[in-house]
Order: sequence, then C-alpha cells, then structure tokens
Amino acid sequence: MRDDGFGKLQRKVMGRLADSPSPDDAYLSYYDVRLTREDVQTLKNDWLTDNVISFWEEYLEREFLSNYKNSNIVLLRPSMAFMLWQTPDPRTVRDALPDFSRTTHAFLPINDCRNVNEAEGGTHWSLLLVSIVDRVAFHYDSLPPGNIREAQQVTMKLSDLLNQHIQFVPLEDSPIQENSSDCGIFVCLSMRHLLLKRLLKAKSHEKVSMSLAGRRVDAAAGRKEIMRIIDNFRKEGVKRRSNSLGPPYKRSRNPPRID
Repeated sequence: MRDDGFGKLQRKVMGRLADSPSPDDAYLSYYDVRLTREDVQTLKNDWLTDNVISFWEEYLEREFLSNYKNSNIVLLRPSMAFMLWQTPDPRTVRDALPDFSRTTHAFLPINDCRNVNEAEGGTHWSLLLVSIVDRVAFHYDSLPPGNIREAQQVTMKLSDLLNQHIQFVPLEDSPIQENSSDCGIFVCLSMRHLLLKRLLKAKSHEKVSMSLAGRRVDAAAGRKEIMRIIDNFRKEGVKRRSNSLGPPYKRSRNPPRID
C-alpha cells in the first residue's frame, strides 16, 4: 500500500522523538561517575544532584589530589556520607567505607534527606571537613543553622567508627548563599578552596586556619565553570571515541568516556 503524505510525516516526527535526548540519558562517564543530562541540567540554576557533587570530588581527586602522593585526604562521596549517617552502628559498614587508618582529613557532603528509600532526596547541602589528626570536625553551612543536626550526627558516627572523640565545630562565619538552590555549589567551591588553598599548601605540622570568614563565593560563575569542565571532558571523550572506532565513525549510544 502506498504511503500518503501524513504517514511519512508521522514516521519522521516519531523518529525525531525517538532520537531526542531524555533526562535519564548518560551525558558523560568520568572514571567512576556517570552523569546524566538531568544531572547536568541542575547546573544551570537548580539544586545539585548527588552525581554532580560526586563528579566534582572525582575531578578534584584525579586532577589535583593525585599529584600529592604523600597526602592522605579522603573525599567521601555523598552516598557514603549518607550511609554513614543512616547506619545505626557504623562499624558494620566499615568494609564499604575507605580505610581511615592513615587519613589526616576527610570531606563529607551532608544532605538533610532522612528517607533511605528516596533517591536524590533532601532539600539542603552543607560541608563537613573532619581533621582526624586534630580530632575536630568543621561544619560549613551556607544557610545556617541548616544541617547542623545532621552534621553533628555524622560526626558522632565517625567518632564511633574511628573509636575516638571528635569535637564538632560549626563555623558561623561561613559564606552565605543568596537563594534557595546554591547550597551544592557552595559545597563544591568551598571544598576545592579548603583542599587546594589550605590543606595541600600547608607545610608539615603547620597550623592551618579552617575559617572561610570574608570569602566571597560567586555561585553563578561556579556553575558555569563546572559546566565548562564537564563539557570539555565530554568533547575529549567524543574525540577519543571517534579515534578508537576509526572511519567510518558510527554514532554510539554510550556516553563519551574519560578514564
């Protein structure tokens, strides 16, 4: 039977819809982190997902922390920080967590989600920096008091895990966000500053101030910078994939990958 014009148009439209990107489509695989288009979309003006913060930690580890072979600093992923907080006895999940026996400092993104069955839950991010060598946990919250209760509880769980008392110190002079969606960006940018400008620049046995008093955080610029970093890795991943496949290059449904 001969197709009429409408039938051809319908198939053409349906074909384009099938090829159009879905929010769940993978955008970039960066080592152990797989970013979706929805994750990347949150960088425009929304509340950051766990995946974006995990990517940022992976990025800091791979591009910077790896250059300091003698450092023993842990960037705990949001899922692990959440597991530590929600587990009644943290010693039962010791094998699922990094080995803290030689760790000097640990960064933990804190989320206020209390429902263990809710993926990407919660309404607020804050940052906990634990100096294990000094037995002090510093809490940075861009909307205080915010996650102070959650951060205190995580500190207690980490104390139980390490079998040592850790003093909890909320830093009330932390930079403050101006809206309700920039908390994740504040976590990412504060984490980078504390890691690169404070801890990794400090000399052995040198006392380092953990205060961020007077520091201005440009959230809009931070969002653009992280987006630019992701897009640059995506372009590099596309280039590597096309070179590996050789001509003729066929379109792949797998995301560009960096590893």
